[in-house]
Amino acid sequence: METNRNREAKPAVAVFGAAGHTGRFVVRELVRRGIAPIAIARDLAALAVANFPGQENPERKVLFRLASVEHPQSLDQALDGARAVINCAGPFLETADAVASAALRAGIHYLDVTAEQPSARATLENYDVPARGAGIAVIPSMSFYGGFADLLVTAALGDWDRADAIDVMIGLDSWHPTRGTRVTGEKNTGQRMVVAEGRLVPVSSPRAEKHWDFGDPLSRQAMVEVPFSEIVLIERHVKTAELHTWLSRIALDDIRNPATPAPQPADESGRSPQRFVVDVVATRDGNVRRIIARGRDIYAFSATLVCEVVERLLEGKFSSAGAKPPGAILDVQDVLSALTPEPLTFEIMVA
Repeated sequence: METNRNREAKPAVAVFGAAGHTGRFVVRELVRRGIAPIAIARDLAALAVANFPGQENPERKVLFRLASVEHPQSLDQALDGARAVINCAGPFLETADAVASAALRAGIHYLDVTAEQPSARATLENYDVPARGAGIAVIPSMSFYGGFADLLVTAALGDWDRADAIDVMIGLDSWHPTRGTRVTGEKNTGQRMVVAEGRLVPVSSPRAEKHWDFGDPLSRQAMVEVPFSEIVLIERHVKTAELHTWLSRIALDDIRNPATPAPQPADESGRSPQRFVVDVVATRDGNVRRIIARGRDIYAFSATLVCEVVERLLEGKFSSAGAKPPGAILDVQDVLSALTPEPLTFEIMVA
């Protein structure tokens, strides 16, 4: 089913899972950028109440289409006319393969926002060769957890061709998870991996812990080793003997508590008041490089980030086709600079 057929010609990007929390942010960000969104969901009623911007303007109305991963033909029909698709529907172990396959059939770019290591790894491994053949980019995990750290690590390393150790410190002042995050977490029971002694290995059990001072606005935090999808992205193109990700315990406690409520908007943009700091520290031969990024609302930020990247794909600003980490095919400094001073601030330090 389709509505809003009379549209002016604009670059069109499909958003699978558009009725979800992150999906709604993505659709709004595409509208803001002048990109025509095709909002895809299982339920037309959910799209109708999503309160997308510009719906009162016939020239800016969002196109609604229905599709599900169980029916490949519905995905093919839903992607008609799109030049890229952003998959926002988790668990991605259940959706990424179907949506990426549909993107390949359509000959369009594919991105998703998974934090799931097994999903990101499978997408990179299964779609690199066919995506190169089709001349398209496939970028899994182009979100706060995953692609963001890959960009930061690539920027921090600069001209280094390797590192001895890389630590990704993720500080949150809270984590109010969406329903989708909770469902994904319940189903994502695979072994989490880190890089130790130059190879992917299971994270240690019990999890390592330490403290880290993030400065403003988070100060000193208790940290727990919790690897997300950035591990499989970074290790695919960065040589390092050690690669570890740490998450503030306060955020971990929030998400483990079933009583923690979902995120609530704090302003007209819909963003929550949640604050984050990501601090990447890379060492090599006794030298240290460090990049610190500060922002607000990991879900809203993921939407801005993935739209920043999809816009570059539409413009052909990527170095090679295939299933790739963003740091391997994008101008990293250009992407990060475009995110400042809003919604991100960052600083680079060399010691």
